[in-house]
Amino acid sequence: MTQSTTIPAAIQDKVQLHNGVSMPWLGLGVFKVEEGEALVQAIRSAVKHGYRSIDTAAIYANESSVGQAIKEVIEEGLVTRDELFITSKVWNADLGYEETLAAYEASLDKLGLKQLDLYLIHWPVAGKYKEAWRALETLYKQGRVRAIGVSNFQIHHLEDLMQDAEIKPVINQVELHPKLTQIELQQFCALHGIQLESWSPLMQGQLLDHPVLQNIAGAHGRSIAQIILRWNLQRGIVTIPKSITESRIIENGTIFDFSLSAQEMEQISAINENVRVGPDPDHIDF
Repeated sequence: MTQSTTIPAAIQDKVQLHNGVSMPWLGLGVFKVEEGEALVQAIRSAVKHGYRSIDTAAIYANESSVGQAIKEVIEEGLVTRDELFITSKVWNADLGYEETLAAYEASLDKLGLKQLDLYLIHWPVAGKYKEAWRALETLYKQGRVRAIGVSNFQIHHLEDLMQDAEIKPVINQVELHPKLTQIELQQFCALHGIQLESWSPLMQGQLLDHPVLQNIAGAHGRSIAQIILRWNLQRGIVTIPKSITESRIIENGTIFDFSLSAQEMEQISAINENVRVGPDPDHIDF
């Protein structure tokens, strides 16, 4: 599967998750962005330019600044809380039932929110993620969180989790880019109604001189980053590029007024080498 039949046409277009909650196709990731005014300003810029989804995590150690930014853009009347979609994740050290419940409360407190839109298990740590998932199910049943999902889960992790889960994950957020296309995982998730989401869609800048991407970008008068992000969306993948630079935030969001051909989509997918810039989910040692 390389192309979706429901391609988003605007930055605020949403995909409906299997529990009925809708989330934006495009969001702002804040991985490795330090607490402080630069992050607050980046989120303000993103909201001003149409972004409505912000993705953070406990381990990023920046939830307080994300919360400050949310507070400011709401107070300034740029957006309402209901228009925003806020995601965070429970870290590996907190993957127990009570520990996960406590971690959720800690994230809410730092973010200054009463409820998250999406809460994810960050990594599939062997022997721990099922208890954490039970905690997420509790939070969901109590109405404390609008949707629950996982991150960095491979097919066998999902199969194992779903053997005992009462509630199926709505999202699987994974490393995904032209050198790691995750086609088989996408097909599995689609079969089970789980939405795939891409982190590191630009491979931390490692694809910006690739000749195939350069040629396609030249043909469209676009940047390579825009071509990659468009490829993601046309595959039906929720995407969260990271940037704190306003010009790049704007550029990353300006991908809804052109389309890639089926041939171009295949050319980009053919770049795949199953190469990761992040850890292997089967060998978690942190």
